[in-house]
Amino acid sequence: MAASLGSLVGAIDQGTSSTRFLVFNAETAELLSHHQIEIKQEFPREGWVEQDPKEILNSVYECVEKTCEKMKELNMDIANIKAIGVTNQRETTVVWDKTTGEPLYNAIVWLDLRTQSTVEHLLNRIPGRNKAFYKFKTGLPLSTYFSAVKLRWLLDNVEEIRKAVEEQRALFGTIDSWLIWSLTGGKNGGIHCTDVTNASRTLLFNIHSLEWDPDLCKFFDIPMEILPNIRSSSEIYGLMVCFPVFESGALTGVPISGCLGDQSAALVGQMCFQDGQAKNTYGTGCFLLCNTGQKAVFSEHGLITTIAYKMGKDKPAFYALEGSVAIAGAVVRWLRDNLGIAKTSQEIEKLAADVGTSYGCYFVPAFSGLYAPYWEPSARGIICGLTQFTNKNHIAFAALEAVCFQTREILDAMNKDCGIPLSQLQVDGGMTNNKTLMQLQSDILCIPVVKPSMPETTALGAAMAAGAAEGVGVWSLNPGDLTAVTCERFEPQINPEESEYRYARWKKAVEKSMGWETSGGPSNGKPK
Repeated sequence: MAASLGSLVGAIDQGTSSTRFLVFNAETAELLSHHQIEIKQEFPREGWVEQDPKEILNSVYECVEKTCEKMKELNMDIANIKAIGVTNQRETTVVWDKTTGEPLYNAIVWLDLRTQSTVEHLLNRIPGRNKAFYKFKTGLPLSTYFSAVKLRWLLDNVEEIRKAVEEQRALFGTIDSWLIWSLTGGKNGGIHCTDVTNASRTLLFNIHSLEWDPDLCKFFDIPMEILPNIRSSSEIYGLMVCFPVFESGALTGVPISGCLGDQSAALVGQMCFQDGQAKNTYGTGCFLLCNTGQKAVFSEHGLITTIAYKMGKDKPAFYALEGSVAIAGAVVRWLRDNLGIAKTSQEIEKLAADVGTSYGCYFVPAFSGLYAPYWEPSARGIICGLTQFTNKNHIAFAALEAVCFQTREILDAMNKDCGIPLSQLQVDGGMTNNKTLMQLQSDILCIPVVKPSMPETTALGAAMAAGAAEGVGVWSLNPGDLTAVTCERFEPQINPEESEYRYARWKKAVEKSMGWETSGGPSNGKPK
């Protein structure tokens, strides 16, 4: 007899480096079971980053299946799973054939730089080549980072996609759309939708009207009929369909009722529902989001404006200011896979902890150019300040320090835009398990860093949205009902003068990383 635990909610967390399925107790927010699979990234040419949409989808099937098996072994009844939420790496672009269900090209990952020349061509059509021309409509600068530019590249360069669009067989979506369409039936009636948070990362979405913008679609020359329907972050989109790959038919008929881009999901999972509350997530990249309430706030310091969440059809949209850093955890993966200085990510932490200093070595991991606050696509990675004394330990330390310095840059920008400096930083994401990094972050910011003891806040946010949806109603988002979270705190341990000195040197290194790639023509710096 399976144990009854009350209502449970599942979350599909499809990130850049891995896919996970996690199951939470809706009453206590406790994580009960999960399974994770690492995802391959392909680099077919310099600056290109792709993933196989089928591999992503199969990894979701496998994670769901394995998690359900683990639950059965623990005598938990999977029939108690009342809803499923989806959270995903944002901007990554997929085009598929709705008649066969097959992708028409690999997914172009958010980090990909192949669209630099596309961006240049588009800039030539904008008065004064102003990257921020559509900022007040979209919240975003014109950059390789966002989906419309990737989609434009696919339409320009992939004959099969052009043909499918002409024959009205093509569908476009970010990863959330691809998964929801596939999981709700695919070519047999799958639901083609996205939520407002993911739509706000495309450069095609008006963040005020909360709709696809005909003028933007015209500017990028993108046919509106291939775009998904826009929904809130918390409503029933469709029901899970039984798949041949599911031996058990697990979760057939369960509603998919939550959808949030990963950074919005982490904001929800960290319970940042009040104006001025912020969180920083350390994943492949690093993302600092601050809830600005029901008004869109526009940055003067290189941050972007995005939708935080919209918790129901008739609920208002909440906005956030975001500082986006392209490379955080990816620098550790690069040291492991490309340089081979360690076999595991944990070993990198140990190398760094063993020396406790970079010994004057600075690492700017601008592998995909620089995002916030510079928006400088011509930058490339550099390691400087090397001497004969420098060894792999110092480089490992400099890599961790780089993550912290980049966070300080976006936090400084956030403080200037908001006018009220954050007194502490709430953090989450895979890298927060690295205690050396968390202490270093507190030292470099000169404020405490606070980490929840249950680090899966992104998946938790998606589960909360799914469980709270109308027609599901198993998770209350009333402030009084939200469970208090236990946290670990890291306090600054070095004097602010030393911190300022190191930060100033870092800034010098950043300047040296700029202007390496000149193929894209002149660059305009950050959005004005």
